[in-house]
Amino acid sequence: MATLFGRERNVSANEDILNQRRWEKLMADNAPFRVVTADGLASAPIDHFDALLLAQANSEWKKVAFIIGNALGLSSDPYLQVGDMALHERVINLVEEGALIADGDPSEMRTCQVRLPS
Repeated sequence: MATLFGRERNVSANEDILNQRRWEKLMADNAPFRVVTADGLASAPIDHFDALLLAQANSEWKKVAFIIGNALGLSSDPYLQVGDMALHERVINLVEEGALIADGDPSEMRTCQVRLPS
């Protein structure tokens, strides 16, 4: 964000109308996530970060906190895209769906371990 200071400018009437329309579309999408893309904010489905989370897992047990921490780091360039609690909920869902196997209660981020199914 610090790189944006000093780059502010007035928005033209046309840009203001376009921005209002974009926001109305985002609101109409009613999606669970908004992510920053090269074109600006975009709606994203609930499973948007699942592939990123699954990419942090393999056949070895890893703590849920490790999986989430790595995913947070990878999803934060150039902007933080999602928080740890949202990713934690997705890990719990991935366990419930069978995409990850848990050793312990996946709601216990610091003690539960997960891995990919064999």
